[in-house]
Amino acid sequence: INPEHFDVIESQKKRLGTTRGFIAVKPNCSIQSYAPVLTAWKEFEPYEVVATTYQAISGAGKTFKDWPEMVGNIIPYIGGEEEKSEKEPLKLMGKIVGDEIVSADSPAFTAQCIRVPVSNGHLGAVFVEFEDKKPTKEEMINIWENFSGRAQKLNLPSAPKQFLHYFTEPDRPQIHSERMLEHGMAVSIGRLREDTQYDYKFVCLSHNTLRGAAGGAVLLGELLAAEGYFD
Repeated sequence: INPEHFDVIESQKKRLGTTRGFIAVKPNCSIQSYAPVLTAWKEFEPYEVVATTYQAISGAGKTFKDWPEMVGNIIPYIGGEEEKSEKEPLKLMGKIVGDEIVSADSPAFTAQCIRVPVSNGHLGAVFVEFEDKKPTKEEMINIWENFSGRAQKLNLPSAPKQFLHYFTEPDRPQIHSERMLEHGMAVSIGRLREDTQYDYKFVCLSHNTLRGAAGGAVLLGELLAAEGYFD
């Protein structure tokens, strides 16, 4: 969603004194479900965001076999995750100024991150307030359904054909039925509705070890290759 950040690579090479190679990073898995959704809405200027993520145990590098205490259990704390979930979206939405990426000033994020007894898949429950331009529900869904990034335009091998999928059923998206959508690389959204305290609320889902980790890193590599950063 922000290939313009590639421009910082040349500054990185100068700082490191290298002529070949570079370090490219991807964002934390916990924000994958809602950062693209909010990016699609940026023309409406989201002002405040409240996000609660319900995160699978594979995000901690665990399985039920080596973490049996998670069976039938929920842990309302993941060390350092809430701080990252509040700061990283702003870096994603930021711009390069000089030789560094400067984080965006808004929206203001607050987050809670909860570990749940699921093998793979992070679910988010999100509340959004817009500053001036409150869009209609129909406008927002239409933007989601037509949203694409550089990876889609280049038809990269790991890129989902449709980045964001909206479900109208009241009980979707679900971990079992949606986490592997588009080979685990798509983001699923549902339950968009007006809220009594904020403008809107919705739920969203992404596969944390595919979109969020390994697959996302492969897609980043594909995009860097397509943009000419490799020999």
